[in-house]
Amino acid sequence: MTLLKDDPLTPLAFSVNENKGVFAVLLGSGLSRTAGIPTGWEITLDLVRRVAAAQGVTAQPDWSAWYRGRTGQEPNYSDLLEEIAHSPDERRAILHRYIEPDAQEREDGRKIPTKAHQAIAQMVRSGHIRVIVTTNFDRLMENALREQGIEPTVVASADALAGAEPLTHSRCYLLKLHGDYKDARILNTDQELSAYPESYNRLLDRILDEHGLIISGWSGEWDHALRAAFLRAPNRRYPVYWAARGALGGGAQELAAHRAAKTIPIAGADEFFQALQQRVETLEQSQRQNPQSIDLLVNSTKRYLAKPEYRIQLDELFAQETERVMAQLDGDQFPPHGSWDRNEFRSRVQRYEALAEPLARMTGVLGRWGDGHELPMVLDILRGLYLQAEKVGNGMTIWLGLRSYPAVLVFTAYGIGLARSQRWQTLHALLSAAWPQKYRDSQRVVSMLFLDAWKGPESRVWKELEGLDRRKTALSDHLLDVMTNWRSSFTGVSAEFELVFERFEMLATLVYLEENSEEALGQAAASHHNIFARMPVGRLAWHETSATLLIQELQTEATITALLQAGFARNSRRFLELFIENFKRYANEMAWR
Repeated sequence: MTLLKDDPLTPLAFSVNENKGVFAVLLGSGLSRTAGIPTGWEITLDLVRRVAAAQGVTAQPDWSAWYRGRTGQEPNYSDLLEEIAHSPDERRAILHRYIEPDAQEREDGRKIPTKAHQAIAQMVRSGHIRVIVTTNFDRLMENALREQGIEPTVVASADALAGAEPLTHSRCYLLKLHGDYKDARILNTDQELSAYPESYNRLLDRILDEHGLIISGWSGEWDHALRAAFLRAPNRRYPVYWAARGALGGGAQELAAHRAAKTIPIAGADEFFQALQQRVETLEQSQRQNPQSIDLLVNSTKRYLAKPEYRIQLDELFAQETERVMAQLDGDQFPPHGSWDRNEFRSRVQRYEALAEPLARMTGVLGRWGDGHELPMVLDILRGLYLQAEKVGNGMTIWLGLRSYPAVLVFTAYGIGLARSQRWQTLHALLSAAWPQKYRDSQRVVSMLFLDAWKGPESRVWKELEGLDRRKTALSDHLLDVMTNWRSSFTGVSAEFELVFERFEMLATLVYLEENSEEALGQAAASHHNIFARMPVGRLAWHETSATLLIQELQTEATITALLQAGFARNSRRFLELFIENFKRYANEMAWR
């Protein structure tokens, strides 16, 4: 047994995800039937009923049998419509009542976009589908697209095609082969459907040649011009998937064989397109950025950073990557609503890390090899990411707080790069930089993005990550794991990376404490036997070996001089001593937890 036995949907989802924008969708009347819009056959029988009623005929159990007995012919939609209405305008008016919902139908949820339409629109929004071809007159597909904020290029006539945006430039190209029910130029008789305008044929030939195809709700039997387009299509460069309830008819089987189409049995269009969209989204979310493309961005950063004349290119490189991250923050993979779920939390953390990894690695390079001129750009990036996250104010608290996690990752990578190169002045400037607040006094970067000072999920939530359930400082430990995986871009593979990380955290904690005056700290230290000032402390508080080394380092004359000159500890030796004392008390308390 193979892994994908009896599962044709997963290969399709892989094809759609890996070939973004390559697949077109062909929709027939069966898709709209779920919305309560009748098929051509149902409209035909209803027209028979209404004509008979106008002639005084009482209700019949089988109108098709009655029609055959009366005329000697099978009921034919085209023939009947031509008999009743002699002009396109008249035919359009008749169709209107079958397609446009009245007030009661809207209230009942009929004749409005179905789950299938909505799922297709979501795949258009994510960029996986760009071309939709339909034989339907209704506007369900357009309405679903507009609900997703997408204004499609709609072609419903040869005239519209002549003035339409080119296929290659359109975010969503909707070709309505038989026209629109509000346009008098609809095609619905056998004669009208026997051949398309030459401009339609050229467009169809291009779509069928250059795109894969997903077919749903189309019988493949009656649309002669569309069948002819299938049969003359020369290439099979991309596959065709035909989703159908039950076996394909004879005409559809001929087309499927000609295009080597893969048939997918479905229970209904809603279930099929919803499942497809969800699997495509899952694949998109689980796919981290190509490592080669990350290496290219990192190497480009190093190259541009090396020469002052490339400052413009460097700025543009970071602007493009920042815009990419910001755009995806509002994507479907990070919905703000939904109940708490540990697996979802773990998955979101991984997705945010995959999203932020290129930018964080690039920013780490700036920290390691920059000269200080890059700091304003980094601060703009951090504030931009954070403000983008803050634009969504409604949802579950944990999901809302986690939205600014990419800013934390970028901040941490840059800070570690600075610590690795011992650029103490720029590090202090980063940590103490003002962070404007809309309705209150300004904060500082360290008060917004560092460990527990960050408004993200509280400490205990990070213990839900795999392997961190017994950790005292789960967020700090996890950040070390993440940065260890990324460190080759900006710190090399030094065996002392853990110490570099912890040195960064200790100095960030010191800057956080600088919100207090030396006098206030001295008084608090004298009056308290335990911790006398709150400050966020990472893994160093329990990691005794590193703590001992770094405290000894903070007490050497060379380090004291370097840090005080850079602005740390309010330029005061006494302040630095008070910090060390408060830190030791934190470590002592954590030892008992």
